[in-house]
Amino acid sequence: MPKRVDHEARRRQIASAVWRLASTRGLDGVGLRDVAAEAGISLGQLQHYFSSKNELFTFALKHMEQLATNRITERVQALSATPSPRLVLRECLAEMLALDDNSRTGVLAQIAYFVRAIHDEQLRGYAQQGTPELRRFFAGLLREGVARGEVPADRDPDSEAMLLIGLIDGLNSYLLLGVHTAEQALRLVDYHLANLFSRAPRPRPAEEPAG
Repeated sequence: MPKRVDHEARRRQIASAVWRLASTRGLDGVGLRDVAAEAGISLGQLQHYFSSKNELFTFALKHMEQLATNRITERVQALSATPSPRLVLRECLAEMLALDDNSRTGVLAQIAYFVRAIHDEQLRGYAQQGTPELRRFFAGLLREGVARGEVPADRDPDSEAMLLIGLIDGLNSYLLLGVHTAEQALRLVDYHLANLFSRAPRPRPAEEPAG
């Protein structure tokens, strides 16, 4: 009886091979044959799932983003029952930093995608979709911080959310270059959040006695 293949697992296996190659040599010099060899499968098997490099690279990018979302969700769910907006933001930002070997590989792969997307209209169109969604999520947390009295009301949540994304991009550059250590990068994140969430939360109104 022929062995049954988990096709979705095989596609994820191929996507992981793309990330590893992208993190070490970029994407421009990577062909389907290279990816097949890295994934430990034949070129024919790879072409059964992906007929072109762009189709493959787009799927790998989507899968990378989904895994990142899953990791952030797991970190947030591991917090207290009702974490503050500041704590949720801190966990999200920490997950986006290249703090260990796994996250470093992911960030290097993202940079490879960024370089290719500048000149690849199809890939750029997809890559652009993730930032507005992340910005809206961060802005929502900041609006909650304003409502709780933790963030000054004159701060614009949408602008501040974009600055947070830019902060992580900049810190990752310096982490990869060895200018900052992981501890220094996290201290800078905490420093920025302390300035952003510069007010004590408003006390919750006392509950009225029943009856």
